[in-house]
Amino acid sequence: MPPTDASAHLRLMRAAARLDNDPAAAAREATELLHQDPGNTAAALLLGSARRACGDPGAAEATFAALAAAHPESAVIQLEHGRTLAAQARHAAALAALERAVQLEPDLADAWQELSALHALQGRESACELAFARYAQLARPEQHITDATVALANGRLDTAEALLRQRLKEVPRDVFAMRMLADVMAEREEYTEAEQLLGESLRLANGYSEARFTLARVLHSQQKAQDMLPLLERLLRFDPGNLQYRTLQSAAFNLLGRNSQSLQTLERLLEDFPGNERVWMYYGHALRAAGRLPQAIAAYRKAIELAPHFGEAWHGLADLKTVRLDAADIAAMQSQAQREDLPAHTRVQFEFALGKAYEDSGEFAPSFEHYARGNALRRAAARYEADIATNFVQRNETLYTREFLAARTGWGNPAPDPIFIVGLPRSGSTLVEQVLASHSQVEGTRELPYILAGARELGMLATRDGPPRYPQSVASLTRKQISELGERYLLQAGAHRLTSRAHFIDKMPTNFLHVGLIHLMLPRARIIDARRAGLACCFSNFKQHFQKGMWFSYSLEDIGRYYRDYVRLMRHFDEVLPGRVHRVRYEDLVADLAGEVRRLLEYCDLPFEDQCLRFYENPRLVQTVSSEQVRRPLYKDALEQWRNYEPWLGPLKEVLGELADSHAS
Repeated sequence: MPPTDASAHLRLMRAAARLDNDPAAAAREATELLHQDPGNTAAALLLGSARRACGDPGAAEATFAALAAAHPESAVIQLEHGRTLAAQARHAAALAALERAVQLEPDLADAWQELSALHALQGRESACELAFARYAQLARPEQHITDATVALANGRLDTAEALLRQRLKEVPRDVFAMRMLADVMAEREEYTEAEQLLGESLRLANGYSEARFTLARVLHSQQKAQDMLPLLERLLRFDPGNLQYRTLQSAAFNLLGRNSQSLQTLERLLEDFPGNERVWMYYGHALRAAGRLPQAIAAYRKAIELAPHFGEAWHGLADLKTVRLDAADIAAMQSQAQREDLPAHTRVQFEFALGKAYEDSGEFAPSFEHYARGNALRRAAARYEADIATNFVQRNETLYTREFLAARTGWGNPAPDPIFIVGLPRSGSTLVEQVLASHSQVEGTRELPYILAGARELGMLATRDGPPRYPQSVASLTRKQISELGERYLLQAGAHRLTSRAHFIDKMPTNFLHVGLIHLMLPRARIIDARRAGLACCFSNFKQHFQKGMWFSYSLEDIGRYYRDYVRLMRHFDEVLPGRVHRVRYEDLVADLAGEVRRLLEYCDLPFEDQCLRFYENPRLVQTVSSEQVRRPLYKDALEQWRNYEPWLGPLKEVLGELADSHAS
């Protein structure tokens, strides 16, 4: 006797609830229901799904084939039949079933998701991405996702993270939650986890263009240009006119030193989007790096003309060290900065731009006020703890003893190619780089991210499971592993080398934190410490708005402590590796350029070349905030600029202590 409709429905619901955790039990219950009521389509669907979940796609396919023959107009049956055929690697038949499903029911989201995965397996990129785009359009976001979107848009990162982690705990394969959580991690500059989340989302949903673009942006934030290009090339094959993809591609070219390609890309974009202020701003950045200052100024001005509220363009203009903004510019910026609807990041841009404008006009009290406001806004968004840097220095001192380093003599890759310039930003490192890059045997590249990336892989960052493992993790590396790290670095850096010169420069300042690792993996590399007096260096960092990172620079106390930690760490390596690091003090370079350059070249085992003294004639691409300054002869203006702000630098002097004396460091 067949069961009543109500009891059968209840049994079916209970069996379906078991499908994920106990598919065999679900199959038994479905079989019993079908024995009692052979025409129960829902029970047959459940039986097919349970057989597939039990690892018997052949039996499942027989069930779904019979259902599809009996109900040819059912989109859901076609979907399940397609899934089962795909599980048997019968791709052509699966494709036919899934396409039939979306013909019957164009808004069936799961069918589009399966189609995307099937297209990915067969290498049909565009079809894969089109299908996933349709799925993403149809899939209804869970409340966790909706709430997290609102929290993220309002800068409430902790709330967004909690909601997204809860969602992933409940649904570990939710690719939308993964991508959004990666956004949160990237905003905090926790890039390793962001990359892992995006990689997993693309493994599960290869056609997820938004995740691929987000990954390209995360890589750009870390200056990993070589890894960006394949992602962007695929995105552009799918959507060749996309403004965001093309703009990011131009940025990747720029990072690789392919400035002409970057400029060409931006010029074509300006033909297609002449009214887009952001493209004009990026064009200004690229022109600035190429040393085409008048055109860069015109590009920034055009961006401002198109969008007077565009704080980033105003800051780009103000940040040109040789440009002075006039009273009309100050009035225009003040008018925009007073708007209540400005996003926080835009307000920061205006504050730093106004600080520079008032500084140029000699009005140092309002200048400092604007610098302080901009820094306070940035500091409020940071999760920076000064103790972390101090503890990191202590761990370096504990690990890198004379005995530890001596026991590893001869380890690493013996290539003499790299010249590392380390130190703090705004220390004269770009000047040292320009001097060296003017030598016939040295190529200037840029601030390369690969040492930092390696340190992160070795456990530089704290995890939810415990404190950072690096640098102590270096002690467990074998001779072979250390050598492989050096080889990998040289391979990665090679993408930025555009000439056949014997040496290249890596000017990432914060590599001073990894001198021990560099020494082990590249024992013949040169390491140059570009040093500037404490007050001058620290205040120059305080008034510089860094678009990414450098969280230590947004309070006078933080930057003072960081400078002390930097000096302490470099003194340690002077003691355990005497003569390994060559120090160039900015003040000495200004006072005696020829003498300091000769000593620098001697350390690098390079013959003296007079062109190094005429570094300002070098037309090379310069991609730092000092790009204009190193294209003119050496000047002494910057040595004492901090004195204009001395009335407000008491907290910095107190933290620096004896290092506030310009001769102490």
